[in-house]
Amino acid sequence: MTQQPHILVTNDDGIESAFLHRLVNALAPSCKVSVAAPATEQSWIGRAVSRHRAVTVSADTSTFPSSVQAWSISGTPTDCVNIALGNLLSQLPDIVVSGINIGYNTTETLILSSGTVAGAIEGALWNLPAIAFSQCVPGPIFEQIQKSKGLADGPFEKALLAAAEQAAKITAQTLKHPPAKGTLLNVNFPADTSPETPVKETFPAKIQLGSLYQATSPGVYQFKYTEGTLLDEDINSDRRALEQGFISQSHLDFSKIGSRTR
Repeated sequence: MTQQPHILVTNDDGIESAFLHRLVNALAPSCKVSVAAPATEQSWIGRAVSRHRAVTVSADTSTFPSSVQAWSISGTPTDCVNIALGNLLSQLPDIVVSGINIGYNTTETLILSSGTVAGAIEGALWNLPAIAFSQCVPGPIFEQIQKSKGLADGPFEKALLAAAEQAAKITAQTLKHPPAKGTLLNVNFPADTSPETPVKETFPAKIQLGSLYQATSPGVYQFKYTEGTLLDEDINSDRRALEQGFISQSHLDFSKIGSRTR
C-alpha cells in the first residue's frame, strides 16, 4: 500500500471557518491532513509575522475528523505555517494548502494583501509545493457568509462543496506534477462552481484600488473595501477568467526574487 500524501492546511479566516472545514473534509479521505490555522480571522494581513508578541498554540480536537491533527494558533497565517513546519510536525509535509478563503484573491493588489496567499507563500519558501484556494462569494450574501464564519445553504453551499472537491483534485494533480521550487498556485473558484467547471491558466490582473479608508470622525478613518479600477482587460487575467465562469489558476513565482542576472 502506498503511503498517503501528507498535507498541511491553513487559512486566514480562522480555524472555525466552514470554508476551511469543507476543504479538509474533501482532502481527508485520500490524504493525511494536518491543520495549523489562526484562532481568529487574519484577513488582509499579508505576510505579517508576529515578531513582538508571543504566539500560543493549542491542540484542536473537537471540530475536525478524528484522523486530522489540528492546532489553533494565535498568530497570522505565516506564523501558523512557519510554526507548524519548524516545530509541530515531525517531518515536512508533501504540500501546503491554504484556504478555502471567503472571497476571491485575484489581481496583484489583493494577492499581496491576502493572508490566505501568504500562508501558501510560506510553504513555497520552504521549497514545498503550495496552493492558495479562494472562493468568490456573490455580493448580496458576502456579509452574511462572513459573519456566519462561512456557513452557507442552498445553491451557494452546493457550489462551495463542488469547489472543495475541485480543490482536492487540483491538490492531487499538483502532488503528481509539482511546480518548480519557490512557485505556488493561486486558485480562485467562481461563485457558481460545479464539478464540471473548467480550469483556466491565468495571470494576476492589475487593479487600482485607490483609497481603502473613509473618515468616520475627525482624524479617524475606517477600512472600506472598494472594487477599484481594473487596469488590465486581457481575457487571460485571473479576474476576467473568474467573471467568465472559469476556475482561475495562476502560477506565482518567488524563486527568482533577489537573484542576479549575468
